[in-house]
Amino acid sequence: MQLIVFPETFVPYYPYFSFVRPPVQSGSDHLRLYEQAVTIPGPVTLAVAERARLHGMVVVLGVNERDHGSLYNTQLIFDTEGRLAVKRRKLTPTFHERMIWGQGDAAGLKVAQTALGRVGALACWEHYNPLARYALMTQHEEIHCSQFPGSLVGPVFADQIEATIRHHALEAGCFVVNATGWLTDAQIASVTTDPALQKALRGGCNTAIISPEGQHLAPPLREGEGMVVADLDMGLITKRKRMMDSVGHYARPELLSLAINDRPAATVSAMSEFPLPLYRSPDHASQRDDVGLEPAVDD
Repeated sequence: MQLIVFPETFVPYYPYFSFVRPPVQSGSDHLRLYEQAVTIPGPVTLAVAERARLHGMVVVLGVNERDHGSLYNTQLIFDTEGRLAVKRRKLTPTFHERMIWGQGDAAGLKVAQTALGRVGALACWEHYNPLARYALMTQHEEIHCSQFPGSLVGPVFADQIEATIRHHALEAGCFVVNATGWLTDAQIASVTTDPALQKALRGGCNTAIISPEGQHLAPPLREGEGMVVADLDMGLITKRKRMMDSVGHYARPELLSLAINDRPAATVSAMSEFPLPLYRSPDHASQRDDVGLEPAVDD
């Protein structure tokens, strides 16, 4: 069995333009992203699902999802049977991203049971929301798939990723498979021709695979295109958790616990879904039975 993880919003691309250009100059690029964004379900998800099934592979793909008039930073987990096991939207887009994507909800903050194990995912700075990470940990995540854009803020961003993914591996007692993007010089020039702004679109890549003991299982990729490949020994999870299980014997739920609103966000609540309220007149007169209401009862 195999697993492949792609970078954040890999399809069609991460909106780097929003990081280096003011909103007043970003309208045409934003509209182009709408035109190329992924509908779910749609041709892209059907194609990826078929390839996952054909090759018996778990696929974790980041996309720009279009839902009518809004875009979302969405993570998709396909299992080896080609089933879309998880679709989740980034809870809070970061900094400049808030001009591009809407907010997600916790309905998709789930771990997928796959032939490889229990697989979860978060995007970029969601890893700085410890409660979001803990939500996946409580579902006994075994392989955590993290996705970052890369090509941002040089080595500072790459070093932050290093600390983030290794810490999650140790705290969760799971493997972390991290994928970041990379921009060529030509791609950077297509985003901006300003040399000062181009500097902000270089570096920031740290594609890596981390064991539950916080160790790299293969040399990380911090520059250029390529892949990082490693075998996962699932026995390392128990080896780590026998000493420290953050959601088991090391937890103190009577002192600290997490509440999750996992209901899908909705802009409309149909009144027909709620019971008709009891009506009591000011003088406590009984409401007529023929309108389907129980008579009011005096105390």
